[in-house]
Amino acid sequence: MSTTPPRPRAALLLLSYLAFVSLGLPDGLLGVAWPSIRGDFDVPTEAVGWVLTAGTVGYLTSSVLAGFTLARVGVGALLAGSTLLASLALTGFSVSPVLVVLVGCALLLGLGSGAVDSGLNAYAAGAFGPRHMNWLHAFFGLGVAIGPLIMTAVLSAGLAWRWGYGIVAAAQLVLAAAFVLTVRAWRRDAPAAGPAAADSGPAPTVQVPVRDTLRLPAVWSGTLAFALYVAIEVSAGLWAFLLLTEGRGLSAALAGGCVSAYWGSLFVGRVVQGLVAERLGSGLVLRASLAGMAVGAALIAVPGPAVLAVLGLVVVGFAAAPVFPLLTLTTADRVGAAHADRAIGLQIGASGVGAALVPAGLGVLIGNTSVEVLGSALLVLALALIVLYEWGARRPAAGRPVPAVPAQPGGETQTSGPVRPVVDGR
Repeated sequence: MSTTPPRPRAALLLLSYLAFVSLGLPDGLLGVAWPSIRGDFDVPTEAVGWVLTAGTVGYLTSSVLAGFTLARVGVGALLAGSTLLASLALTGFSVSPVLVVLVGCALLLGLGSGAVDSGLNAYAAGAFGPRHMNWLHAFFGLGVAIGPLIMTAVLSAGLAWRWGYGIVAAAQLVLAAAFVLTVRAWRRDAPAAGPAAADSGPAPTVQVPVRDTLRLPAVWSGTLAFALYVAIEVSAGLWAFLLLTEGRGLSAALAGGCVSAYWGSLFVGRVVQGLVAERLGSGLVLRASLAGMAVGAALIAVPGPAVLAVLGLVVVGFAAAPVFPLLTLTTADRVGAAHADRAIGLQIGASGVGAALVPAGLGVLIGNTSVEVLGSALLVLALALIVLYEWGARRPAAGRPVPAVPAQPGGETQTSGPVRPVVDGR
């Protein structure tokens, strides 16, 4: 079995949690704000695709690059600079005069968010165990749950949607300052072995060709799984407000609260299932979660009262809770420790693609048909994810120890430290 990660320092663990709260806040704003943004800029519903696509381009670029360059930059500096960039981008959201400026700010926000997501996930995969990994992602759910409440409160107070983005920009700026003050602490506390080991300074790392990483089937099955999962998570959160108001007749205030309940169920699910995963194993928890997502999507798809759709949203959120963190946590077990940083970067990048292309495509579909198509689309995606996971679960594990290679002409050899054996969590 894999070695138990050392207990993380409390201050860095707290900052990690806060970083994921801040990562989720902007995602929770857009779904509630978009009807108002659409009206202010006089654009159609499907124009949200431009915002999502721009965010994805930035997110994909920075997340993939972070996975390949984390050792050179250092996780602390990466988090500080990326969070500052996200704060500037959100400030731009709050003052954008036209849609094209908003789209440009979405690109910058994607650049900042992707680097934070990839860098912190790579660090956590080596430093945290299943409980803290789930709890880390639980705080992302908390951030996305708070986002709709902030925007709903702003709109209910008669203020413009821009105030919601301004509030979150200020919070990001405070967090960026905290990361600046703790850059050295992140370097000192980086794990000696595992995905983030290269940030620990003297600790040596394995050097393997990039092409070896890209040849692993487990890398690409993992990237597709992340894309499908996040497509479901984001599509449900983005279009739920429109479904509940225009499709099921709820008031804007009540629908905003229900969207927060969806994201809140992600938070609760990750807190609870972080403990469950340690006891039952990741394979069993993942299978149960994927089945639960399909059940929740089916409830949303069934025509009926609003309470049925709300129940389906909560079921989807709770069931989906451990999928992302557990797949991330077991990346090294599937692809090998020497490939883990790169694989995580690719997976996070793929999740950004799924988070933009599929919800944007659903926006076009909804604009040309009805918002009631949301439930059926989520069900199809959930079933496809189950098939992909089961296909991957039946393949041999790809994570094999990588032999040491000479790093310098002087004969000094680089290794990955204690190479973690493959853990079959199925």
